[in-house]
Amino acid sequence: MRLIARLLAVLAAAMMAAQPVAAQSILRDAETERFLDEISAPLIKAAGLEPGNVDIVLINDPTINAFVAGGQAVYIHTGLIEAADTSEEVQGVIAHELGHISGGHILRYGEGMESATKITLLSMLAGIGAALAGAGEAAAGIMAMGQQAAMGRFLAFTRTQESSADAAGAQYLSDAGISGRGSLAFFGKLLNQEYRYGYSQSDEAGFYRTHPLSGDRISRLREVYEKDPAWQAPANRKDQVAFERIKAKLSGFIAKPAETLRDYPESDRTVPALYARAYAYHKNARVDRALEATDALLERNPTDPYFLELKGQVLLESGRPDEAIEPLRQATDLTNADPLIAGMFGHALIATEDKANYEEAERVLRAAVGRDRLNPFAWYQLGVVYAARGDMARARLASAEQQVMSGQYALAMRSAQAAESALPNGTPDWLRAQDIGLQARALLERECEMERRRSCKRR
Repeated sequence: MRLIARLLAVLAAAMMAAQPVAAQSILRDAETERFLDEISAPLIKAAGLEPGNVDIVLINDPTINAFVAGGQAVYIHTGLIEAADTSEEVQGVIAHELGHISGGHILRYGEGMESATKITLLSMLAGIGAALAGAGEAAAGIMAMGQQAAMGRFLAFTRTQESSADAAGAQYLSDAGISGRGSLAFFGKLLNQEYRYGYSQSDEAGFYRTHPLSGDRISRLREVYEKDPAWQAPANRKDQVAFERIKAKLSGFIAKPAETLRDYPESDRTVPALYARAYAYHKNARVDRALEATDALLERNPTDPYFLELKGQVLLESGRPDEAIEPLRQATDLTNADPLIAGMFGHALIATEDKANYEEAERVLRAAVGRDRLNPFAWYQLGVVYAARGDMARARLASAEQQVMSGQYALAMRSAQAAESALPNGTPDWLRAQDIGLQARALLERECEMERRRSCKRR
């Protein structure tokens, strides 16, 4: 029975990969998304894909992990960014995950599970036959052996996929002219973590692993990387500087302020340290200290849009929206109206409660959601503007957009229906209200069905 449980656990983990983001928190930040897009672009091209069609998504999770889950998206945990020391290490991980996408591995997961399931069913039938013949001990042995063979077949399948992704990732790094040093360094971190937690590197233990042994992967990849012309390629200094900023920014945003201030003490006056401390002080409601760090950053580069965004954010979230408008307007202009920054700018305009700012807020927010429809915060703010200006039909439509993205499917259905009944028939907004209503209904029905199945299992 333990083998059955272990096989089912592995299969369940594989199935969870198909819908992993629903239960986790996506972090969105304009500077971080730009950085990830820039360092992944040459690898995406090397993989024969279009950079604009592949998303690199950051998940707020402290574990060291990255994965793909269908479609053309790579999900990276914040714990992985925290564990990495260089941008090349992150690129090595992205290259590996692109190997999964190019190989269609998620689509082929069903092949491995189908093969394992067949073996399990056959062994159970054989065991039942033996039991009916009076051979109880033989029946148990047959079923146990079959379940172990099924698990071995499935795990061998996943290890083959991982090895294939390793090889593909190495080729993408080579084609992009990026050294494999970062990839090896990160695998070394994984190996050290396995030793730390007592994971065996023996072949016997490897039978129960979804991934190849880390030591074997390092040896195999080192032979490939050291022969590659890109092995001696110098690291991209611009990418490394950007990575150090991103890493510090994430620390300030995610970690406890005391931890951030320990890792980035006042004696450290570098840009990453000032960045991290600004966020830590802001989280601790020490507004003057946060603005002091932000102003120190702006003294070094007055036109850095992300420093301006940070200053605007601190002012806005400290109840000073009038002062936040100018730095956020500059940041919006300097980033060619990045949707996330524009969304915050629109929020600041609304937060002034000055109706003279509402027209600009509507224009800014409409542009933001036009470029990035998956931005529930901007949709919410746009709904506020519409309501303030008396356009309740479009306010409800904006609410429906925000609610369906936030998983409030019943509310989204009601908002969409209210918008549809008030909008002129046949207009683009009327059609969009219909689409959202149908989408929300389908998602709600799926959610109810999943809950029904969970209830049946509990019984």
